[in-house]
Amino acid sequence: MFDKILIANRGEIACRIIRSARALGVKSVAVYSQVDKSALHVALADQAVAIGGPAPRDSYLRGQAIIQAALATGAQAIHPGYGFLSENPDFVAAVQDAGLVFIGPSESAIRAMGLKDAAKALMHDAGVPVVPGYHGANQDPEHLAGAADAIGYPVLIKAVAGGGGKGMRLVERPEDFAEALDSAKSEAATAFGNDAVLVEKFILKPRHIEMQIFGDGVEAVHLFERDCSLQRRHQKVIEEAPAPGMTEEMRAAMGQAAVRAAQAIGYKGAGTVEFIVDGARGLRPDGFWFMEMNTRLQVEHPVTEAITGIDLVEWQLRVAAGEGLPLGQDALSISGHAFEARLYAEDVPAGFLPATGRLRHLRFSEGARNDTGVRSGDEISPWYDPMIAKVITHGPTRALALKRLEAALGGTEVAGTVTNLGFLSALTRHAGFRAGDVDTGLIARDLDMLCHQKAPEFWQVAAAAALAIDLAHLTDPLAGFAQAGLIWQSVALEDVAPLHIAVTGPAQARVRLDDNEVSVSAEGGALRVEGAPELVRGICAAGRITLFGAMPCDFVLCDPLERENGADAASDLVLAPMPGLVKAVFVAVGDSVEIGARLAILEAMKMEHTLTAARAGIIAEVLAQPGAQVEAGTALVVLEDEA
Repeated sequence: MFDKILIANRGEIACRIIRSARALGVKSVAVYSQVDKSALHVALADQAVAIGGPAPRDSYLRGQAIIQAALATGAQAIHPGYGFLSENPDFVAAVQDAGLVFIGPSESAIRAMGLKDAAKALMHDAGVPVVPGYHGANQDPEHLAGAADAIGYPVLIKAVAGGGGKGMRLVERPEDFAEALDSAKSEAATAFGNDAVLVEKFILKPRHIEMQIFGDGVEAVHLFERDCSLQRRHQKVIEEAPAPGMTEEMRAAMGQAAVRAAQAIGYKGAGTVEFIVDGARGLRPDGFWFMEMNTRLQVEHPVTEAITGIDLVEWQLRVAAGEGLPLGQDALSISGHAFEARLYAEDVPAGFLPATGRLRHLRFSEGARNDTGVRSGDEISPWYDPMIAKVITHGPTRALALKRLEAALGGTEVAGTVTNLGFLSALTRHAGFRAGDVDTGLIARDLDMLCHQKAPEFWQVAAAAALAIDLAHLTDPLAGFAQAGLIWQSVALEDVAPLHIAVTGPAQARVRLDDNEVSVSAEGGALRVEGAPELVRGICAAGRITLFGAMPCDFVLCDPLERENGADAASDLVLAPMPGLVKAVFVAVGDSVEIGARLAILEAMKMEHTLTAARAGIIAEVLAQPGAQVEAGTALVVLEDEA
């Protein structure tokens, strides 16, 4: 076994690897960018080395700097985590040329699976079923459009070097193909440095089921399946294992296909073989096709660990150190059911836009495994993926595991940035998902229902008012005492009618809204609010009040001295919804645009976001050019009315 390894990654996966290494008595070295100097993975590691600026290209993608850090600290091996350099064959070769061990598959295995078109041809030759499509080298737009016509719509355009939904577009009509192709190629070039794409038949009721495989370079086993069908724009949201409705016959067929795929390339380490499954006919051995192979550990690997009792990172370290497979196929079995929900800093009502901000408060439920790379006080940076944590639960049955996930999400507390926590909670209560009736279109079909935000109830407004005046700390025995009776003060909350609160005693108050009035008291870090179903927990920080619980709720405190901006002026401005890079601008001064017209593309957090015109008008000013780095709220384009 190694004495010391370097982890060429950051965030929750770096923290997760450190913990498994420590359990084996292996020391760890962290690397960090300028903005990650105080990050959790740096604090947990035995040593840490600075490797550059905040942009990934200046730090976590600097392979030689990472290798030099490993050599300088005496590390014997490098674990890539996932993302960044984890599937870069040139990095693998450089690591080995430096006399170090790469904790993962060989350079040749990564190259074989790195391009989707070549991988599909290889899998076809190995007897693994593949989806009908065009995987050739001809990238001429007319040729690709012709291939799409031959395959039959709907089709999926996918970056050949892609992953994580980047460079992927669903096209349902021939007339939309050209624009979707341009968009997919542009995003692929940014994310992977390769704009080549393939075109595949889109399965109408698809399920995304993947097999966890593990090899030692000669032999391979599978550790059963994960269902990753619950997706939003090809990004996984909640994963589970095993797959609902899976039969032993189909599991055996998929497992054998995955093992054949691994053996065909002499695979070593942890990997995932992803299949698209036709859910319209139920799970059948003849209804699945190879999509791609991820030659690394997956974000959702904890659900496999939960149902098998296997520490996959421990297996990675042991096999990389020269051991054979720790267990054979016959020794592996499934125990119970597991879920993983990805908690992100993102603005769900604004279209799931990635968000930034300082975490003023962060607390996880003790009833779940919580893999995270951040703590209270940490900053969610615009430079990296905005994941806050993965919340994982396990139970003897699917129903119980899902109930535990719902409870764990309800007990998770985040303040300081908007998150998808309420959206995840709504998913756990979705009738179809509860019944196991899932496919990749579920979220899109029911998006309005899942994202619906009810108007806050009066007890929630009352709790927000109590937090606004910090009721818990008004403990003076004479608090609220006045000979003339109660002293009412106003609390201004955005989008809430005029609100008044009066302190009636130590940590006690009355809140009045129109003709409604309730009592509130602070008890042991929570609030007891008349009419509330349970004690209320929350926090007020930086002008924002957050109530925690099964359906988290946010309020914004208004500054009574702040003047409102004119709505008419604001509607003329197209603003950057988040910090990012202006990738393209499609308009010039004097252009006439219709509602919904593409104005610009903003690249942020590894994704491209198209900004469109909210109304028709004339372009009066273009305030940002391609290549400009802008902050959230920066005006990019100014519209004026038609003459």
